[in-house]
Amino acid sequence: MIASLTGRVARIDLDSLVLEVGGIGYLVRTTPQALSATRHGAELTLHTELVVREDSLTLFGFPHAEEAETFRVVQSVSGIGPRTALAVLAVLDPEELRRAVAEQDAKTITRTPGIGPKVASRMLLELGGKLAPPSTASAAPGGAAPARAAAGGPDADVVEALVGLGWAEKAALQAVESARTEDGADLDAAELLRRALRGLGGNR
Repeated sequence: MIASLTGRVARIDLDSLVLEVGGIGYLVRTTPQALSATRHGAELTLHTELVVREDSLTLFGFPHAEEAETFRVVQSVSGIGPRTALAVLAVLDPEELRRAVAEQDAKTITRTPGIGPKVASRMLLELGGKLAPPSTASAAPGGAAPARAAAGGPDADVVEALVGLGWAEKAALQAVESARTEDGADLDAAELLRRALRGLGGNR
């Protein structure tokens, strides 16, 4: 099992990066916010989880150990695979998820694309006792989703990344257009995806 990797960032895509370790480039799937926090050529350590399937080996990585652990725990829920677990962490950080589970807040979990009320309720049931208690006070109800980000690619690639996370193409297009016109700024892909995700919230 590959528990962690430390190396140089050789490439950054919208949903993954290549980490060069000892002359070997590892393709690692990760969250938009992790991608936005690094840059090409930077030294980076990722806590990893190798998902083995009959026809593939996929490496997922996270800058913080608690994210990797949360990724593993979320997959213990019946019907939740690595793609959905990654989508959860793209929308909710570990603390937000712990708080939602502690408060039995299904609405917060349904902000994740592809997760409806039934799946959210199952997650609340099966994650109870598996996650540490939350360490911060609850946010006010109805608050906006936290800002998220990604790196690389023009508007079309940002739309593709949003669709890959589970949002409908029409909603993704509208979110990107709205983000572009917020203040007329010439946004790079990282800021564009961050604003689009913030605007989308739980709308799918």
